[in-house]
Amino acid sequence: MPIPYALIRPLFFSFDAERIHDWTLSFLEKTQNTPLSVLYSQEAVSDPVRLCGLDFPNRIGLAAGLDKNARCIKAFSKMGFGFIEVGTVTPLGQSGNPKPRIWRIPQKDALINRLGFNNKGLESFIHNVIQHQSRASTMVLGLNIGKNATTPIENALDDYLKGLEGVYPYADYVTINISSPNTKNLRALQTDDALEELLEGLSTKRAQLESVHASKKVPMFIKIAPDLLPEQVDVFVQTLKRHAPVDASAQQGLWGVIATNTTLDREAVKGLAHSDEAGGLSGAPVFEKSNAILSQLRAGLGEHFPLIGVGGVMSAHDACEKIKHGANLVQIYSGLIYKGPQLIEQTARALSQMAQRP
Repeated sequence: MPIPYALIRPLFFSFDAERIHDWTLSFLEKTQNTPLSVLYSQEAVSDPVRLCGLDFPNRIGLAAGLDKNARCIKAFSKMGFGFIEVGTVTPLGQSGNPKPRIWRIPQKDALINRLGFNNKGLESFIHNVIQHQSRASTMVLGLNIGKNATTPIENALDDYLKGLEGVYPYADYVTINISSPNTKNLRALQTDDALEELLEGLSTKRAQLESVHASKKVPMFIKIAPDLLPEQVDVFVQTLKRHAPVDASAQQGLWGVIATNTTLDREAVKGLAHSDEAGGLSGAPVFEKSNAILSQLRAGLGEHFPLIGVGGVMSAHDACEKIKHGANLVQIYSGLIYKGPQLIEQTARALSQMAQRP
């Protein structure tokens, strides 16, 4: 059993948010293959589910953004996750936006960040993933790719193709991040002709990579924003359906959606300290917005289309609500920071019990 998080959270929250984030990742990286990993290890709840041809040990996963450089895959796998997503990685390393760039809003169980895809680049990322895969694991691993800040938006596809080619041999699934609010113009890729070009280019590239890598099929998930208008979601749905046939009998679809990323809306935290900082708001305030997008996606894409729900999951009840709104699987990020590793076991158990009800 891990250390009760309530005992150490006050200490963590007494430090600058990014400083303690970096310290925690360093600690996990250094201890993940040592006996000290017992401090955060817990047995994974068994609740197997098959989606996109992949066998997930349970329905709760770690969202991308926490481990951008894939340094701590083994550590997070010991916390009981059924799947882990690392990144976002860009073809070239980049420092991201100037500091400070992460703020807590504890009154609302929320975070604001404007990190901006800070990472060491594709080569370092792949090296770390390979190091993890030299050790046996049943956990599903997702690799999240994005574009460099210096790449013009009209050339964004080039970066995504580089990223897909680089991570393809090592990924159980790949996430295409086109929804971070912290890279200029990135969200423009979610609608209209830009989305059409992106999906067509990625589909063609995946077909080529499948033939190169012994017919290995790698599902791709598009991660979208919670701030899309209903008519924009409709356009997204119709565009995606043209590129994403689904085998309804076995849920073998090779496309999926992760809903959602962080929000630019500040209404839920208005007037609180740091609420006017630029960046993406995550945590409890994004829960309802994310659920609304999730419901619209399920209605538009049909009952068999693969969907992962993320945004504002701070309890087992929240995780169950994601399933009720159409998610097949659920991810957490800010909830882990506010509630600790115990949230993983609690949510996984609740989702397992929910699945067993008639």
